[in-house]
Amino acid sequence: MQWMTIDSMNNSVAIIGGSGFYHWPLLKAVSKTTLSKYANEPLSVELGRIADRPVSFLARHGKNHSIPPHKINYRANIDALSQLGIKHIIAVNAVGGININMAPGSIVIPDQIIDYTWGREHTFFDEFNGELDHIDFTSPLESPFRDRVAQFADNSDAIHCGGTYACVQGPRLETAAEIRKLARDGCDLVGMTMMPEAALAREKGISYMSICLVCNWAAGMSIDKRALVPISIDEMKSVLEEGLTKVQQLLQYTLTSN
Repeated sequence: MQWMTIDSMNNSVAIIGGSGFYHWPLLKAVSKTTLSKYANEPLSVELGRIADRPVSFLARHGKNHSIPPHKINYRANIDALSQLGIKHIIAVNAVGGININMAPGSIVIPDQIIDYTWGREHTFFDEFNGELDHIDFTSPLESPFRDRVAQFADNSDAIHCGGTYACVQGPRLETAAEIRKLARDGCDLVGMTMMPEAALAREKGISYMSICLVCNWAAGMSIDKRALVPISIDEMKSVLEEGLTKVQQLLQYTLTSN
């Protein structure tokens, strides 16, 4: 699919913030209430600028992290951004690391997804209108911003370009056996929010790229293979807080560099 080039964009970039990322002070944004036919109440989207580029910001879980991953109204969020004229989404996702090279604190820019979710409203094409409304999802995470991220990654050992994201239902974390299965399936990361978000964006003709912050080893994937090490939520929060500073620096570079 051919995406609009970065140079021709006008107020067409949106950041979707994940866990811990509910506001971006650098954006100096004002809130805008946006309606969607897929929601019973208005959605709040922040509109601002990074340097000279207009940028929108939407908190996926709400401003107070009040919406669990399986209850997020993904259709309303993507529909609202589409109504605002958004053509490119850069999403931020907190994940668990499966690939031994993607340790907590790493930033990963995945290029593939395997969807293990169920029961979510996952399409705008609830009815066919005389045509076959099937999107090509061969390469689900295409974006003209990927080259800029790759340039930034060249100077950092903690940023990995490429990898497969396993999207699971949540909200519970996974069993060790489930993570071993995901590893056999070829997954490098595990999270709960990229689907159907990415597919809905594709249905609206919006490019979608994810910046994943690894907050913990997925269940049973710690360096110590002698025992199953329980996941510490407090440690996850600490890594998340520190890592989001790096993510925001990467976002700033991506949106402002030439």
